[in-house]
Amino acid sequence: MRTQRLVMREWRESDREPFAELNADPEVMRHFPEPLSREQSDAFADKIQTGFQERGWGLWALELDGTFIGYTGLQPVSFEAHFTPAVEIGWRLARGAWGHGYASEAARAAAAFAFTELGLDELVSFTVPANTRSRAVMERIGMHHDPAGDFDHPALPEGHEQRPHVLYRLRALQRTEGFPDGTLRA
Repeated sequence: MRTQRLVMREWRESDREPFAELNADPEVMRHFPEPLSREQSDAFADKIQTGFQERGWGLWALELDGTFIGYTGLQPVSFEAHFTPAVEIGWRLARGAWGHGYASEAARAAAAFAFTELGLDELVSFTVPANTRSRAVMERIGMHHDPAGDFDHPALPEGHEQRPHVLYRLRALQRTEGFPDGTLRA
């Protein structure tokens, strides 16, 4: 897929090194339990590629002017919660790509794909309450915070400071107008 400025594509072997670098960046991983080792990053890349093989969609590699800058895309929620089964829309970009609207631009395209190509009724996204950057992206793409849906992430132990998560939802019925880049408002 293409947006106004980005290419959203399946992953290449050459993406692994810059992906490992962004996953090792403490600032990028600030709202996660810890930065990822190279082995953990490669295992995550393998999981992403397996998702594409199994479903034909997933977390697309983002490319700007031929350079890998991170990912944006869709994935089934991998744990049980009151809102599952569900498909999550998410993103992770290298710090140098922050503040340019790339995550929002790509997320709009991913949401349009989810609703028009996959026929999904809803997407969810979640993060820790303090992750104001991701929450801003969620709001820019039309997601709404569902305070009644906030939850404790089951992969983190009781008492962990990052266990509480906020839940955002985006329903297909909310699509009413086009974005400037041609994708649908979701």
